[in-house]
Amino acid sequence: MGQPRIVIVEDDDILAKTTEWRVRKLGYGFSGRAASGKEAIGLIMREHPDVILMDINIRGELDGIEVAELIRTQFDIPVIFMTANMDKETIARAKATGPKGYLVKPFDDQDLRVAIELAIP
Repeated sequence: MGQPRIVIVEDDDILAKTTEWRVRKLGYGFSGRAASGKEAIGLIMREHPDVILMDINIRGELDGIEVAELIRTQFDIPVIFMTANMDKETIARAKATGPKGYLVKPFDDQDLRVAIELAIP
C-alpha cells in the first residue's frame, strides 16, 4: 500500500484548505474535499479513500454523524471526527458510528498524525 489517501468533509472552506495542507505536509495522500453529506458520499464512491476526516456540522440534510453511519454500513472506511462539539449527546451519537478518532478543534499536526495513523487499516 502507498501513502494513505484522505478525504476531508468540512464545510468551512478555510478549515478545509488548512486541513488539506496539514494532511499533505504530514505526507499523506489527498483524495478530495466535500462540504455536504451528498458530496461526501459521491466523492467516497469515486475515490475509495483509506481514511475520512469528518466534521459533524456540515452543509445539507445529513450531518457528519449520519454520513459516518452510512460510510460505516456501506463502505467500511475509517472515520475520524473533527469538531468543536464536546457535549454528551453529540459524543454518544458519534460513538454509535464506531469512529476511529475524535479530534476536538483546534487540534495540532501531531494530534492529526496520531489519529490518522491509528485509523489506517
